Amino acid sequence: MTFKPAKWPRKLRSQEWFGGTGKDAIYHRGWMKNQGYPDDLFDGRPVIGICNTWSDLTPCNGHLRELAEKVKNGIWEAGGFPVEFPVFSPSESALRPTAMMFRNLCAMDVEEALRGKPIDGVVLMAGCDKTTPALLMGAASVDLPAIVVSGGPMLNGHFRGERVGSGTHIRRFNEAVKAGEMSPEEFVEAEASMSRSAGGCNTMGTASTMASMAEALGMALSGNAAIPAVDSRRRMMSQLTGRRIVQMVKDDLKPSDIMTKQAFENAIRTNGAIGGSTNAVVHLQALAGRCEVPLSLEDWDRCGKDVPTIVNLLPSGKWLMEEFFYAGGLPVVIKRLGEMGMLHKDALTVSGGSIWEEVKDVQNWNDDVIVPTEKALRKSGGIAVLRGNLAPNGAIIKPSAASPELMEHRGRAVVFEDIDDYKARVDRDDLDIDETCVMVLKNCGPKGYPGMAEVGDMALPAKLLKAGVRDMVRISDARMSGTAYGTVVLHTAPEAAAGGPLAVVQSGDMIELNVAERRIHLDISEDELTARLAKWAPPVQRPASGYAQLYHDKVNRADEGADFDFLVGRRGNAVARESH
Repeated sequence: MTFKPAKWPRKLRSQEWFGGTGKDAIYHRGWMKNQGYPDDLFDGRPVIGICNTWSDLTPCNGHLRELAEKVKNGIWEAGGFPVEFPVFSPSESALRPTAMMFRNLCAMDVEEALRGKPIDGVVLMAGCDKTTPALLMGAASVDLPAIVVSGGPMLNGHFRGERVGSGTHIRRFNEAVKAGEMSPEEFVEAEASMSRSAGGCNTMGTASTMASMAEALGMALSGNAAIPAVDSRRRMMSQLTGRRIVQMVKDDLKPSDIMTKQAFENAIRTNGAIGGSTNAVVHLQALAGRCEVPLSLEDWDRCGKDVPTIVNLLPSGKWLMEEFFYAGGLPVVIKRLGEMGMLHKDALTVSGGSIWEEVKDVQNWNDDVIVPTEKALRKSGGIAVLRGNLAPNGAIIKPSAASPELMEHRGRAVVFEDIDDYKARVDRDDLDIDETCVMVLKNCGPKGYPGMAEVGDMALPAKLLKAGVRDMVRISDARMSGTAYGTVVLHTAPEAAAGGPLAVVQSGDMIELNVAERRIHLDISEDELTARLAKWAPPVQRPASGYAQLYHDKVNRADEGADFDFLVGRRGNAVARESH
């Protein structure tokens, strides 16, 4: 794709606030000057917003203030005027009922801030899982020049000589405690070894996946995704990003120029190659809607099914993000995709050049971390999209994190009506379940939880863990963490709380899973399914007030991105004006 830069110099958007000698301009400039800004900063140079999701209660993003200072340095150096502002920060580790419920709130916050503030471009400071898609969604809706700075992953964890990955090992240690293989005291001891530096998950969880998606989409500088949070090169990347956004404003290089259908197809293939999180599906579907790019689950299956998983990281492999960075990081993966003919090489990036120009000369420094194609962890590692009478609008599974022997399976359903029912019964000795059963969890989708929480990777019953069982087929309308693993069918649509077929599955029903045939089927007759659905009544009450009510009323299906339907396809930049 060839990009033609805009003419420079020209009058920028910020001059609607700061230009001239009228009452409004004096009002806007005068208040800004109480911070000590001199006159010449309002002379028409690019005013660059730094949109920061820093929060003490979002640990992954707790260091973004420091990185923002480096961004400011770069903006000053390039002749811009940096202005930092906060937006809502949905924390994966602390926010209830689930951070996903507030991704859309953060995106709305970003969108309205960009529309209403006197800025010409924006640096998006992201890290924790939902902050990257939320910031990109809001920026896409306004379409000002924008670029992402990721917070980066934390350093490797270590416990008793073992490399410990955030999220993934919590699940493994928890299973070991339930199986009687690890004491509760040892579990607590391991806690101090898991999160030993600033940054997000050091596995290929959702935070690292979405940082990779931002880079694969072309919305971050090449190499941004994998640099550890505390590495000096992360700070350098932040400063270079500050420099770059100033030129992007001068060139008028916008998200709509970069996030095209080709860019999304590149991201889908990259997700398969890295063994990325299933959460990438719901986030990229939402982002594509904001970008007015037609993207469906069929695109995920078409683009991803032949992509080999070549990044040997937890939860699909054995290494962590530190090793991935030292091996060469995402540019090596993107180059490999190009060599395999699986990359739109001319896709534009924030650099102003093509994605291939950014990666064609990089080298892989560790073949055990980024493995040769012929030694891929999975020959077909992309997201598999399943359909059938149990999921008319689709469901997904991550083959690279699943057990090969369970990819074709038929078993008896053991149904949990909601997450509370699951928690109350899963570890009871009288639960009628064995390793051949299919665990089914209802009412945990966008409307049902509410917010579509990461509970789809249901921990197995304690009695089966003690018997040595480590994986079973699990089906739900929920999500699962990118740090999770197992043969888990997710995002079943329509969800149970909206009257999807999942709502009427009963314990004892037989369910068939065939990933190769992309099939998920409830073995009852069409007449029986119709009769059950006719008797169904919504189990979830409409929230009484506030944002929860807005979410319940307006959220769309998981296969559509679980965005608010009234926000999809609203791209455009409106200048806010007010007379004083």
